[in-house]
Amino acid sequence: MRLGAIVMLGTLALGGVAHAQPASAPAATKGYVEAVAQSAFGNVTSQSYGGEIGITVRPNLQVFVEGGRTRDVATAELSAAALIMAGALSQVSTGTAFTVKEPVSFGAAGVKWLVPMQGSKVQPYVMAGAGIASVKQDVKFTVNGTDVTSNMQQYGIVLGSDLSGSFSKPMVVLGAGATYPMWQQLVLDLQFRFGRVFAEDAGINVSRLGLGIGFRF
Repeated sequence: MRLGAIVMLGTLALGGVAHAQPASAPAATKGYVEAVAQSAFGNVTSQSYGGEIGITVRPNLQVFVEGGRTRDVATAELSAAALIMAGALSQVSTGTAFTVKEPVSFGAAGVKWLVPMQGSKVQPYVMAGAGIASVKQDVKFTVNGTDVTSNMQQYGIVLGSDLSGSFSKPMVVLGAGATYPMWQQLVLDLQFRFGRVFAEDAGINVSRLGLGIGFRF
């Protein structure tokens, strides 16, 4: 009888302890996927958009993969080189003009640390990663409104590789932000990212500030 009572009391005690323990991490904390829209700024200001996915590997630690496209990161060096060519073109023709853009498509992977915050719905984080960026040197020259970029030879001018073509180079990404649950698994991600593309002539720095709309699973 006494043994039965002890077993019963032990069972109730253990059940109470188990009930008092926090439940295992809900499915919402296993990872996330989100779409992002950002303002990009560096030597020029443009827009950036893309997506990100992350998986929780340890408490407060996630691995992530992101990909996106920034519409323009044109460097001062590219603009200066284009200006020189435009000056040469103006010597042989009137009504000349030029435009310079340098869009970048990128992909990166890394780790994200979720800063512990007791009793707050806001979840701040910091992150770091590395990847590859594909840079397109989109420089156009016009004469009286007609695009002559592909026919510069007729004016005695040959564009070098510094003003045309594309290249791919390694990049690093650092970032920080904070997420806030809006409704069930839907979250808002206020984020900042800094990236550097290791181009040969001059590194390309671009910062991105924007919002992500994500879904936790």
